[in-house]
Amino acid sequence: MDLDSEKHSKRRKTKVEDDPQTTGMELLPREIAHDILSRLPITSLVQFKCVCRAWRALLQDPQLVNLYLTFSTLVTDQPCLILHCDFPIRNNLYFVDFAAHEEEKEKVKTIRAPFSSVMPEFEVVGSCNGLLCLSDSLYNDSLFIYNPFTGRYKELPKSFQYPDQEVVFGFGFNAKTKEYKVIRIVYYRNRHGGYPRSRRPIYSLSEVQVLTLGCPEWRSLGKVSYRLVRRASGALVNGRLHWISRPCRNKPARRLVSFDLTDEQFREVPKPDCGGLNRCTDLVALRGCLSAAVYCNYRRLEIWVMKEYNVKGSWVKEYNIGPYLPKGLKQKPVRPPKIWKNDSSGRVVGALCVLKNGEILLEYKNRALFSYDPENGKFKDVELKGAPNWFQTVVHVGSLNWIDTPSDADNQGSDSASPCVS
Repeated sequence: MDLDSEKHSKRRKTKVEDDPQTTGMELLPREIAHDILSRLPITSLVQFKCVCRAWRALLQDPQLVNLYLTFSTLVTDQPCLILHCDFPIRNNLYFVDFAAHEEEKEKVKTIRAPFSSVMPEFEVVGSCNGLLCLSDSLYNDSLFIYNPFTGRYKELPKSFQYPDQEVVFGFGFNAKTKEYKVIRIVYYRNRHGGYPRSRRPIYSLSEVQVLTLGCPEWRSLGKVSYRLVRRASGALVNGRLHWISRPCRNKPARRLVSFDLTDEQFREVPKPDCGGLNRCTDLVALRGCLSAAVYCNYRRLEIWVMKEYNVKGSWVKEYNIGPYLPKGLKQKPVRPPKIWKNDSSGRVVGALCVLKNGEILLEYKNRALFSYDPENGKFKDVELKGAPNWFQTVVHVGSLNWIDTPSDADNQGSDSASPCVS
């Protein structure tokens, strides 16, 4: 009798284990399960997703997706960094998750982009709410939205191309309308107009093109009166994207220019009293505030932070960082300049974000990461295991987020795809 009871118990246990609908996680109230999962690193969720169908379905719950995104955007001091490398030839994406466990925190993992055969050479336009915007760096006509942790991606409609053009991109989210927008600021010149070979091409004409994700076509907003510096997507603060302008004949001084994602208007923002923006190497969002990194004499880096948006008097010099060379790096490394497309225009040190311990994370010449402690003035190298020799760092939010549009059902990438990280 006892033996039959034991066999029956084993059969029942086996049935429970084989049934994906009766796992331990499924027995928890949905609110508690969501609260637990929303606190895990994105790398843990990617593994969690592969356990069984029931757990996979749980991670596709819109409530959990939104909750996880909310937590991730609030906790900005444990970033997920995307490393984009296009050296020597083929493009690759890697990531480092600072929210992971200690043994995994500095381990670089590879992202297998599912569209690499269609767009082998690309640039990272920007990152917003866990989504990357990537542009074709060979032909400049293809754009993709991509979540590297779910594998979902979407090719955007083609925009009008000029024969000879230079494009400044922007990518952001409008919290008021709950819409993602991609901006193309196109500078072009008359096809028949010539220019001296010894000079930089002068693009005297411009057009601003905007695509609201989910819409089938781009919209033209006409020309823009500013000539913006071509960098990655401008810093997104207070619902606006920000760039620095180039000096021109009618506006000789560099200006801090914003694009409002709500009314789609360009406006100037008060700039800091840092002696001009000629040496401003970066505009970044630090703890939700617009910040400007200014390269000064004697290789010093000043970081100015606008504590209250659009108020000139709120600019404060938050960091004054002296010169530093990360250990193990040579002063003059050998690098084929014509192959490396993600050059940061002479930038030596770039500001990335503020970490949980109050240190600021910095990038040195697309080759190394290090942190600076403003309390004691000390530097610390960030040793990345398995990192490429050259890379562009993008501060990213790891999420399960995607774009809710009617056409997503038939889009090329889907959540049924295998995880794209290794």
